[in-house]
Amino acid sequence: MRAQHGISRRHMLAMSAAAGSLTIGSGFRGASAQGIKRIEQLDPALNQIISTSEPVLELASNMVGNLNAEGPVWWKEGGYLLFRGPDYKRWKYTPGQGVTLFKEETYGANGLTRDHQGRLVACEANNRRVIREEHDGSKTVIASSFQGLPFNRPNDIVVKSDGCIYFTDPWTQPESPGQFDMTYAGVYRVTPDLGTITLLVNNLIVPNGLAFSPDESVLYIVDSRRRHIRAFDVAPNGTLARQTDGIFVELGGAEPGSPDGIKVDTAGNVYSGGSGGLYIIDPKGKKLGRIVHGYPSTSNMAFGGDDWTTLYFTNRTALGSVKVKIAGVPVPVAKKA
Repeated sequence: MRAQHGISRRHMLAMSAAAGSLTIGSGFRGASAQGIKRIEQLDPALNQIISTSEPVLELASNMVGNLNAEGPVWWKEGGYLLFRGPDYKRWKYTPGQGVTLFKEETYGANGLTRDHQGRLVACEANNRRVIREEHDGSKTVIASSFQGLPFNRPNDIVVKSDGCIYFTDPWTQPESPGQFDMTYAGVYRVTPDLGTITLLVNNLIVPNGLAFSPDESVLYIVDSRRRHIRAFDVAPNGTLARQTDGIFVELGGAEPGSPDGIKVDTAGNVYSGGSGGLYIIDPKGKKLGRIVHGYPSTSNMAFGGDDWTTLYFTNRTALGSVKVKIAGVPVPVAKKA
């Protein structure tokens, strides 16, 4: 459902009475935490990744507007997190200081990440394109069409160590034929010089989050409509070996929640939302545990902090965090030849 109004500046940093968390907005509808936050162990191996006594923190809530909270990315040299909040705005969370407005208009930019030069790379859903924000504030269009047709609504993005850019372009409303020019949802690769765009996969219903294994031999792609994550071997030329396509893990269930954004730690464990919370999955696809944060869904996540062991996550109307024992893959990823 859509919010009645946007978030005004005068209500930007209202302090919550509960647990000292920040509430963005005042007098707005928003999902409140449901049940007790906890770490749920599904396998003994979880002990190596996170403690079951680790507190699940709520950093901001009541983020209600025309868009959900999404696309977090940690800015290590600045010591802060950027993420998309309601009404196309970009917000900044600084530990110990809270949340402040960072940018007014982002054109629905989602799936934020950074390239090897530290520039922000984003999927501008409303403009149906992928862009790069240069250090001087200007924008470079990375991709806006394929074979003469504009994209649907690019959604999530990752930069490989060789500088190639991979992104998903869901056909977000297949029930409305004719709304978009393309008749499929795609996953694409753009070369570092922005000269070549390659369609990698076009047989997923709603391709969403994507992430590489630490050695970049596997690309994980969420198919949100099917509520599972697929895994593809990466070919030497950077494309996907389609014959290796297989279901990595099923994340559906009786409780609300579907996989959306995903992240991987340096040991190869995969983090993804799913039924009832945020799952931690080993490299073989076994569910080790679940972060139960009390919201119906997990939209995306990002590793951050000085040592990349703080997991930040967005839950449509809230921003939360939890400490883990294994560092996440840094952003930007280390550059390779």
